[in-house]
This record gives sequence, structure tokens and C-alpha cells, in this order.
Amino acid sequence: MQYNLYFCILEFLKMTLNLSNNAALLGRMAASSGRIATITHTHPDGDAIGSSLGMMYWLESLGKDVRCIFPDAISSTLTFMFDADAASKCIVFANAADAARQWLDSCDLLVILDLNSLSRTAVLEEILKAHKAPKVLIDHHLNPASEQFSLTISETQISSASELIYWLLKEATGNGLGQISLKAAKALMTGMTTDTNNFANSTFPSTLEMASQLLAAGVDRDSIVESINWQYGENRLRALGMLLDSRLTVTREGVAYMVLYKEDLERFALGDGDTEGFVNMPLAIGKVRMSIFLKEDSGHFRVSVRSKKGTSAQKYASVYCHGGGHENAAGGKVYFPQDLAKQQDAPAFIEKTVKEYFDESK
Repeated sequence: MQYNLYFCILEFLKMTLNLSNNAALLGRMAASSGRIATITHTHPDGDAIGSSLGMMYWLESLGKDVRCIFPDAISSTLTFMFDADAASKCIVFANAADAARQWLDSCDLLVILDLNSLSRTAVLEEILKAHKAPKVLIDHHLNPASEQFSLTISETQISSASELIYWLLKEATGNGLGQISLKAAKALMTGMTTDTNNFANSTFPSTLEMASQLLAAGVDRDSIVESINWQYGENRLRALGMLLDSRLTVTREGVAYMVLYKEDLERFALGDGDTEGFVNMPLAIGKVRMSIFLKEDSGHFRVSVRSKKGTSAQKYASVYCHGGGHENAAGGKVYFPQDLAKQQDAPAFIEKTVKEYFDESK
């Protein structure tokens, strides 16, 4: 316990030194720019949105003209994060490709958030690779593709991109660069809360310190938690009930998995964010050490993996699901017919790969 505490303190001190240098570099790059875009990953989650909005508000405090570019649609369950002003400054490429391209063409700085490679931007990847403006990466995932960026700000011992941005902006504002407004603080608190599953995973001492400071600054965390967890439709609970009743399987290795097919999505009229958190539910079972949730999409399953300490969700996702993430919270994709012949083979695929994974781990 004492060793872990010392390790956390040393990591935080190291991060603080890095942030001081990186905040100064980011400040200089922003100062020499007029128009800026923030870009995040496909299927933007709460952390992707929170980090984008938090960065946008800070850049605006420096007098910059900013737009947040998202590759595809934002879940209706996360629209509470946008007020009218923020919504007017966000462009979804899937809905407004020409507007997104025009803004990107006019930018002299790109800030890339909550991803470790431009491949995670899907339809925007080639546009961003060809763009001549400096690109800044701010991320908390493993193995950043630093060669793709002019400046890489990467810290893995941190809960979320939103938390990393908070500490980065604390350094910047402490040196007289802009301000962290209450709107920025709320966005960053929301992003951190969603990525830690309300402090259930990937929580560090710095995460709790961030939350404490933002509470003291006036952020209403209770309203954030209510918006995240208590505004779903009845269809979500009925779909979850069906999954837990008839689709939940626990393997002999202690892995729980559930598969949601397209016909299920249509039957329950589920939107993109309505299944958020489903993967966590089976971890309540004492003997379960890893939970896998598959949701069918066009030509593939989107895979979410969560695990208890001692079992690596990240390793499973990277080896078998073309993905990655954090040690106990990861994700990826399984394609058909490349990885499995047809959708109905998903349970057999999970059974096979789980057995192989744990046999190799012995």
C-alpha cells in the first residue's frame, strides 16, 4: 500500500513537470493560430465530448475561433452536454461533410483528443493526415502514434482525456494563458465522470483531486450524474432485462458475455448511447473476472471489454478484437466474414478466444 502511494506521488510529480512544458508549448502554438479545430474519435463518448468542449472554451478565452469536429453522430443520451452556443460550434462530419471540410481547410491548428492514432477518426483519417497545419495530440491511451503529430501530450496514468486537459489547462491558466470557465469545468467533470464510470475504474489520486477542485469551483456534480444515469427511456431497461435473462453466458473461465444483434436494436428502438454501461453489469457476479459485450453494427460487432484487477481487458481487446484501451476497460471490433463467418457465430467466437486467452495466460 505504501509503495503504491509513493508510486502514485512520483507519477503525478513527473506528469506535472511534463504538463508545465507541454502547457507552454500548447500556449505558444495557440497564440500563433487564428482558426482552430478540435477533433476526436468515431462514436464520441462522454470523455471525447467533454474534452472537446473543455478545450474549445479555453481556446475561446484566448480569443480564438474554434469548432469541434466529430466524425459521426453524437448519442442523444449525451446531448445534455451542449447548450445552444456549444451546439452551434460543433460539426458532425457524417451530417455536414462540406461544412467540416471548409472549416478544417481554414484552420492553422488541429487539436486531436482522446485517441492514440488518426485511424480512430475513421472518415476523417485521410483528411487529417494530408492537412498541413500543426497537429497536437492530447490523450491518455497506450501507444500513441507520435509520428502523426507535431506535439504529443500523452499520459496513461490518468483517468481520462478530460482529466489530462484539466491539469494541462491549470498549468496554462496559472501562467496567464486564458481561463477555465465554469462551462469548461462542467464539461471536463462530465467527461471524467463518464470515463471512470462514476469513479468505478481508472481512478487515480489526481482524479479525486480534480473532482474536489471542480466541486469547490461550483460544478454541480449531482446534476451531471443525474443527466448521465437517470434520463434513459424505458426501452433501455427492457433491453437490458432481455439480455440478462436470455443472453448472458458465463464461461468456465469466469468470463461473462452478451451479444446484441441488429434485430434487437430495432425491436427495442435502441439509440447509440442506450447500451452504455451494459458491459459493466455482469461484473457484479463474484466469479466473473471479465465481461464482454458485443453490439452488431454494419459489417462488424462493436466490442466492449471490462475486467476486474488481475485480468487484462486491454490484452484481450488488442489480441482478438483489433482494439485496445486501458488495463481494465477496453474495446474494439470483430468483423464478419473476416473474423467470423456470420453474425450468429459471435458466441462461438467468444468461447474460442476466451479459452485461448486464458490458456495462454497460465
